[in-house]
Amino acid sequence: MEIYLPIAELPVSVFTVFAMGGAVGFISGLFGVGGGFLLTPLLIFSGIPHPVAVATVTPQIVASSASGALSYWRRRLIDVKLALFLFTAGAIGAAFGAWLFAILERAGQLNLVISLAYTVFLGSIGTLMLTEAVGAILKARRARKSGRKPQPARRSGQHNWIHRLPIKVRFRQSRLYISIIPVLVIGGSIGFLGTLLGIGGGFIMVPALIYLLRVPTNVVIGTSLLQILGTMAVATVLHSVNTKTVDVVLALILMVGGVIGAQFGASFGLKLRGEHLRALLGLLVLGVGVRFLVNLMLTPDHLYSMTILGGG
Repeated sequence: MEIYLPIAELPVSVFTVFAMGGAVGFISGLFGVGGGFLLTPLLIFSGIPHPVAVATVTPQIVASSASGALSYWRRRLIDVKLALFLFTAGAIGAAFGAWLFAILERAGQLNLVISLAYTVFLGSIGTLMLTEAVGAILKARRARKSGRKPQPARRSGQHNWIHRLPIKVRFRQSRLYISIIPVLVIGGSIGFLGTLLGIGGGFIMVPALIYLLRVPTNVVIGTSLLQILGTMAVATVLHSVNTKTVDVVLALILMVGGVIGAQFGASFGLKLRGEHLRALLGLLVLGVGVRFLVNLMLTPDHLYSMTILGGG
């Protein structure tokens, strides 16, 4: 059964789009990430125009983040003050991302920039994640063979050079007294990348909060979800007003599939070890980056395109 997408201006199979949403939802539940970094490429690879793919993923991220953030809110596992600082910076970053998005679209360079950014960004992140996970697996195996307990990873609550930066603020829920400079940089970067590339940024935000700011693990995910919820809501409004590239019909189908798939992914994820999950996620991220690289190297089907410009 096909349905016409009014903004993308093409017919698509409802079941195909639903399956994509379900698959990304499964991965989101399995790895505990938003899934935007996978959903946007999937839409692009299936023929959805780059601007529509990026903009339409933002409301889907809002829906999935809202569901998760509400659960953590009820359990009081969110540092609201920290999330507010992250959101403020994220909203500013989102505004810059939307501004650059509109400029690149008018210049006809948006598709190229998105493809290059995904190739470099996902390739780098995937390589780092895979390297760290494989190292953790090998270390655990050597420890088991020698009869020793594996050395614990770096724990939250410990301080590093970032904590010595000026302009400090106390975050009581996280039991931290740290500079707001790295907090604003992290939040602004996530907002900028999320709006420009259509990613929630949870797979970057969570490690950054744990390993750089030393935020306690029990409040990291909820705080990250609340920040992503606010930032992507701003991004959705900016895309809707500035470029009018949010396809509501496409977003609704993706949301339904994503909610269902996430339930199965969360159940399956409980059966795997943490380092194995990180290794699989690293492979997945790296694979998407390689796919973009291959697309950039292939000769396009149409070497030239024509666009009718309205006279003024």
